[in-house]
Amino acid sequence: MIRPATVADAAAVAGIYNHYVRETVVTFEEEEVPASEIAGRIHDAESVSLPWLIAERDARVVGYAYAARWHSRSAYRFSAEITVYVDASQTRTGVGSRLYDQLFPILRARGIHAVVAGISLPNESSVVLHERFGLTKVAHFKEVGFKFNRWIDVGYWQRTL
Repeated sequence: MIRPATVADAAAVAGIYNHYVRETVVTFEEEEVPASEIAGRIHDAESVSLPWLIAERDARVVGYAYAARWHSRSAYRFSAEITVYVDASQTRTGVGSRLYDQLFPILRARGIHAVVAGISLPNESSVVLHERFGLTKVAHFKEVGFKFNRWIDVGYWQRTL
């Protein structure tokens, strides 16, 4: 089931996200994020009418996707950055696709014109997912992140809705 997130989901979302913080370069955060911070992020998305969705399986949160402002300056108001995270035990089960299946129509309905996704590289599964949803690579920045004592590239994918 896919549904809108509430601040009550913050602990479950933090559990999913902090795995990626601790174990991967998928996110450039290096310190675990407390549930209270996640609750604030959910609230911030709601306050600017951007969606934050939850995927549940057997009444358990197994993934989430959301859109955030691409940049804060007003001319960017019709663009959003999209993000999806899936519980490590549920990857490659279609959760990410189901979340994006719901996210894109909501963004269109709310007047978003373009979506952007930043992907740390290499990350084949994320690239495949985003390209499946029609995003194309528009930029590649070399060695702009540093985590786990190594430099990390970031690519950007974009789609006009």
